Amino acid sequence: MPAISFQSVSKTYSTAKGPFKALDGVSFDIEEGEFFGLLGPNGAGKTTLISILAGLARATGGRVTVQGHDVQADYAQARRQLGVVPQELVFDPFFSVREALRIQSGYFGMKHNDAWIDELLENLGLADKADANMRQLSGGMKRRVLVAQALVHKPPVIVLDEPTAGVDVELRQTLWQFIARLNKQGHTVLLTTHYLEEAEALCHRIAMLKTGRVVALDRTSELLKSASSNVLRFKIDSKLPRQLADMARITGRIVQFPAHSAREIEQYLAAVREAGLHAEDVEIRKADLEDVFLDVMAAEHPLRMAV
Repeated sequence: MPAISFQSVSKTYSTAKGPFKALDGVSFDIEEGEFFGLLGPNGAGKTTLISILAGLARATGGRVTVQGHDVQADYAQARRQLGVVPQELVFDPFFSVREALRIQSGYFGMKHNDAWIDELLENLGLADKADANMRQLSGGMKRRVLVAQALVHKPPVIVLDEPTAGVDVELRQTLWQFIARLNKQGHTVLLTTHYLEEAEALCHRIAMLKTGRVVALDRTSELLKSASSNVLRFKIDSKLPRQLADMARITGRIVQFPAHSAREIEQYLAAVREAGLHAEDVEIRKADLEDVFLDVMAAEHPLRMAV
């Protein structure tokens, strides 16, 4: 039995411009104990899918189960299996951190949960903030509390919706160490993130959404193997000619070209020299998940999918 199962899930919203299909027949399973990544550009349908999973939205069609429990027909049991960390910072300003976690425990009928609360506070770097009012915390600390609230009832399935958006490096390291430990202990993790290096490092399998459809689904290692090329990377201080710029991925001074062969690499560098530009810190690297993601999003046809 999969930890999470999405079966032909669709969602259509009524808008002033007419019906808008946010999800279109999304189907895949996440096995127990997996660390699974759900990727896609803004508007791809990731948050809609998570909202349906968490019971915050109702699917127009299809079925979603958590540990075998239908999220609509058996919603109480389904929600007990889930711990969801939302994108938005949502908190009650009238309670301390410890009080907020005790109240969250009460929602799931858990009494005498202080030992686990103390462990969460310690592992998420919140021990010295246990008695602080939620209003006194920084944004990063509030996000740590959201993670603790999601885990306070010891759910077997953990859903992280952009958990490290806008937070510092220390929190990222602390969070991933703790979540990786829980995953090794058997917890299933579903992660959505725009930090693709995190997904590449953490996720066993990845699904990519585009305009409400699954366009890639495979093990992370297989997706990386599917990359069509290596990457030529260098820095320049001037603007590339339009013809070269149209083929490149440019971030500030950093320029990257897909490179299928040594000859192609030399042609790129020769074109840069002919344009009167000087390439610095030249390197050739293996394609990473960001390269695969951009290739998949640009492709007209879905990538071969494996379950």
